[in-house]
Amino acid sequence: MNEQTLSMRLERVAAHVPAGARLADIGSDHGYLPVALMRRGAITAAVAGEVAMTPFRSAERTVRENGLTPQITVRLADGLAAIEPEDGITAISICGMGGETIRDILDSGKARLNGQERLILQPNGGEQPLRQWLMENGYRIHYEELLRENRFDYEIIIAERDGPVTYTAEELYFGPLQMQARSPAFLFKWQRLLRQKQKNLTLLARAQQAVPEEKAQDIARQARWITELLA
Repeated sequence: MNEQTLSMRLERVAAHVPAGARLADIGSDHGYLPVALMRRGAITAAVAGEVAMTPFRSAERTVRENGLTPQITVRLADGLAAIEPEDGITAISICGMGGETIRDILDSGKARLNGQERLILQPNGGEQPLRQWLMENGYRIHYEELLRENRFDYEIIIAERDGPVTYTAEELYFGPLQMQARSPAFLFKWQRLLRQKQKNLTLLARAQQAVPEEKAQDIARQARWITELLA
């Protein structure tokens, strides 16, 4: 993968960045996403934010080697602290982190959000607490997608603040739009996870030492939800 050939996961993320956006890519790593979009003429400006020095230097190099220093600002900053009001950001992408980490980045950086941005989020697991935060902060989920790449399931969540919105516990768990669309990748993921939950329940039942009742009930409830979903 490089700035000319994105992974399938990042191509799907790129597809949801509005044309002409001013993008903040948080946790930009090598800066491939904003550079690829700028090279295609799909965005007008970007900020690539990185909290660690090594990927920050990599992003700087990618931007410089593509002659895009005037259009893409690379900043060493923690989360949304990479965004300044004068950037006029209209879209924020946060990809390749756990859902809880993305939630914490959004929550600790709430003061940097003006509420007009499109959020393009690609969590690696932990989708449920991320959806919970979106709901509690007035963000409606406008699009969800699940894709499988290199034997991993990746979810993409597109949200905009036009709430209030209320999702059920099951919708937060599966994704409200995923539940409706029931794509082959989505069904495959939950068939696999159901087998895993059932195996865990069997192991818990055989366990010699006492298992917290709450944990067993939680897994059993999830297994029931998945069974009903797949029925």
